[in-house]
Amino acid sequence: MSTDTSTENPETAPAPSPGAAPAKSSTGHRRLLTRRDRITLGLMAGVPTILHVALVWVTALASIALAFTSWDGIGFDSIHWVGLQNFRQLFTSNPQFWPAVEHNVVWFVVLILLPTPFGLFLALQLDKKIRFSRVYQTAFFLPVVVSLAVTGFVWQLVYNPDTGLINSLLGANKPGHYIDWIGDPDLNLWAVLVAASWRHTGYMMILYLAGLKGVDPALREASALDGAGEWQTFKNVVFPTLRPTNTVVLVVTIIEALRAFDLVFVFNKGAQGTELLSILVTNNIIGESSRIGYGSAIAVVLLVISLAVIIPYLIGTFRKERRA
Repeated sequence: MSTDTSTENPETAPAPSPGAAPAKSSTGHRRLLTRRDRITLGLMAGVPTILHVALVWVTALASIALAFTSWDGIGFDSIHWVGLQNFRQLFTSNPQFWPAVEHNVVWFVVLILLPTPFGLFLALQLDKKIRFSRVYQTAFFLPVVVSLAVTGFVWQLVYNPDTGLINSLLGANKPGHYIDWIGDPDLNLWAVLVAASWRHTGYMMILYLAGLKGVDPALREASALDGAGEWQTFKNVVFPTLRPTNTVVLVVTIIEALRAFDLVFVFNKGAQGTELLSILVTNNIIGESSRIGYGSAIAVVLLVISLAVIIPYLIGTFRKERRA
């Protein structure tokens, strides 16, 4: 009795061709996104996009438009077109504008000359794999994580004329010997810059640590074999390799100097020698005067200065990506 050889063995079944459609599941249907999945994905992508457009782009474009108007913030019918009048008044007759610009420049110079090199020094030391390096990284980076408002309150206590740490150590907390770190216009800007530098050092340390991870160890070994010392290796090998990191550090520092607000506002509300462009924007828009158009003009000036730094950086970055 012959056996039926027409039945194929599943193990010897022909494999599907490369261009064939994917096999269906046992139920005969491919798994597709359900209606609920599409709604969920739409909300996850749509809600953040709408909020970003409404809170960033719409407000930025509205500020640019309001910079050419006069508006007290009460009713849209009180908006009046004034052209470049706000800018002319800002550049010629505002006694606080140019001191605020000067303070922003001083803020940038101090951040780039003091905490930035110190952050690089700390990064170089921590990159040597010393003991407890993780603990040191956490300690130095902690001020960056803490809110600037909290940082301002802490340093306000440190600088308190009566019970502050500094005056207590200097013996300047007695009547007739007070050092007013907060109210003295000759001291308060430098005092708040110490607090800003304390925070900025940890930020720079992390950026440089990330950059040092990209330095090829073979370059350092070759430099050591050639008899170069630690300083020569850093100057001729490590620092040139950190050029992309230095560009990022420069841009970040400029932006930090331009957007400085929280620390100064908590410190003394930007008065008596600590005026900044961001403080002037806030005082004119939400202050008692409610000069929305004038405050928007200051914000536009701040935006133009920021774009003058950011746009060249983005152009250089995109060019490097195209070459790569």
